[in-house]
Parts: sequence; C-alpha cells; structure tokens
Amino acid sequence: MSNSVPRQRVLSADETHLAHESAQVLAGLLRSGCTSHQIELRDDSGAVQTIRIPTAALRLLCDALGEMERGHPVTLTPLRAELTTQEAANLLNVSRPFLVRLLEQGDIPFRKTGTHRRVRYDDLMSYKGRVDKQRRQALEELAAQAQALGLGY
Repeated sequence: MSNSVPRQRVLSADETHLAHESAQVLAGLLRSGCTSHQIELRDDSGAVQTIRIPTAALRLLCDALGEMERGHPVTLTPLRAELTTQEAANLLNVSRPFLVRLLEQGDIPFRKTGTHRRVRYDDLMSYKGRVDKQRRQALEELAAQAQALGLGY
C-alpha cells in the first residue's frame, strides 16, 4: 500500500450513487453481528471471485463508502505510516513551509532520513487533535465573553 496522499478530485454523480447503494447493503451485513463475511465480487466480464473479510474491514469499507456518498474523496492511511512533509501538510491543509516550521519548533515529532523529514501519521493526528481542542476552547471563551457583554451571539 502506498503512503502517498493523492490529489483530491470531485466524485461523479454515478460514483456517489453507487457508493450510496453499496453502503446500504454493507450496513445491512454489519447488523448481522457476524465476525467475518464472505463476499462474491463479479467484474464486468462476469468472472467471480469469493473473498472472506473480517467485520472490521467491512465496517471500514462501509465508512469509506458513506464518505464517498456525500461526495468526499477518501484516503486510507495506516496509523503507523510515515509521511513526507508535503503529504503531512496536505493532511493538515497547510503549506509545506508552515509544516516544516511546526516540525522545527518541536510541535510535531519527526525523524530525518538523510536530508528528508518524515512524520508519523499518528503524531500528526495527535497534533491536529491538540490544535482542534485549543480552537474549541478559544471559541467557547469568545462565546462566553459575547454573552456576558450582551452582544447577542
């Protein structure tokens, strides 16, 4: 599996519709309570392959299809994956130079392979969680101040 973060693209109406139909069928299978499932896959030529997958994988596929149904592109990244600075910047939706500053300031752990920095996905998501929490707290404080001042927010 590649660790690269692909460019996002808009999903077609056919793709979102198919994702919706597929997610509904898979959601029904998930309600069965089984620990694994056997699925038959048929390609356009009619060739059939049968696979057995764990329920956790089926749940992950159902979640991905749900996002696609809403028109959101999906990327699967292993938690232990190491990302380039560009991939990490893309995931945070910031510029690469801004991300490099965060790394050099010690806000996000990283390691170097030669002259290249590598960031672990779970370290990046920990940073994102901390920043999101700080933002929520700041917004709550601003809302409380606005209420105290009677600004009507």
